[in-house]
Amino acid sequence: MKGIFAAILASAVTGVLAAPSPVEKGPVTARAIAPRAACATAVTLSGNPFASRKIYANKFYSSEVISAASAIADPALAAAATKVAEVGTFMWIDTRDKINIVEDTIKDVPCDQIAALVIYDLPGRDCAAKASNGELPVGSLAQYKSEYIDPIVAIFKKYPKTAIALVIEPDSLPNLVTNANLQTCKDSASGYRDGVAYALKQLNLPNIAMYIDAGHGGWLGWNDNLKPGAKELATVYKAAGSPKQVRGVATNVAGWNAWDLSPGEFSKATDAQWNKAQNEKKFVELFSPELKSAGMPSQAIVDTGRNAVTGLRKEWGHWCNVNGAGFGVRPTSTTGSSLVDSFVWVKPGGESDGTSDTSATRYDSFCGHEDAFKPSPEAGAWNQAYFEMLLQNAKPAF
Repeated sequence: MKGIFAAILASAVTGVLAAPSPVEKGPVTARAIAPRAACATAVTLSGNPFASRKIYANKFYSSEVISAASAIADPALAAAATKVAEVGTFMWIDTRDKINIVEDTIKDVPCDQIAALVIYDLPGRDCAAKASNGELPVGSLAQYKSEYIDPIVAIFKKYPKTAIALVIEPDSLPNLVTNANLQTCKDSASGYRDGVAYALKQLNLPNIAMYIDAGHGGWLGWNDNLKPGAKELATVYKAAGSPKQVRGVATNVAGWNAWDLSPGEFSKATDAQWNKAQNEKKFVELFSPELKSAGMPSQAIVDTGRNAVTGLRKEWGHWCNVNGAGFGVRPTSTTGSSLVDSFVWVKPGGESDGTSDTSATRYDSFCGHEDAFKPSPEAGAWNQAYFEMLLQNAKPAF
């Protein structure tokens, strides 16, 4: 692995692409050259799935990063960029077309690593915003089940010896807690609840650990949102039959909140008295007992992919391409909290949150705020300048 990164870096510096090894059958990426040996037995995940496993650096994001590194003129920064390609990062299955790369994402995962993916294609997705509106309209629950969840399940069933961690439908259930007054969320509500329950039930395979998205401390962490938030998630979990492979929740997905900053980033805001969850550690500590009380597992994973720099946002709710951000703590199961299984990188750093083009159909005003990076492309598209900023502001540095 180190050899291939050295070759890629050398080519980035000289401008000449190093020739691939004879066993390579495509462009040089961050993948291992030799195929892995088959794992001996099927995996059954219980307890913390990250405790003895490194998160797999999926080929999709690694190739994006390697391409980005080759475009950086500064040799030192280019060398640092290649190191990002080694970080285990979640791969988002955000369209039905993306299902085509799922098998390639998980087929070569070593036995001591865990594949990490995001289930993200509910009908009427992103009901309270525009930047990440999905491909399936409200009312397409049958399509979601048969054309999205079922094919993914079929692929996963082919790899019972591969450990897999899933984040389930970011933003969906939290939106039903705090944005229930919006007509778009009212229209999406039944599809969200039924869709998430179906996903949890069908994906309940022994080698899979699932974490339901639970927003973050500035969302469900408000004093009045903790109990309703836990109830919403637990109700859907129970509707799925309380699947045992649900481990708990994912927090701060694609977010910016610090893990344990004290006093919190917004502790001096005029409404701070109404939110005790001033960092993600405090949010998990407040939310976990509410989840237990509501009847569902309460472990957490926390996205630290872009939360290295604080004090950048004007308000809690500013979520789009925050300017000045940096890569945060790399994934690790050494979290210092018995409630948190792992720090993870769910959001692939460098992929945009949404476009700053005011004429675009999916333009959202949050992507035009003064604390948002501009220019920025459509959600999911690569933003080279933003990636380089994340790299330069990384803590710890690469």
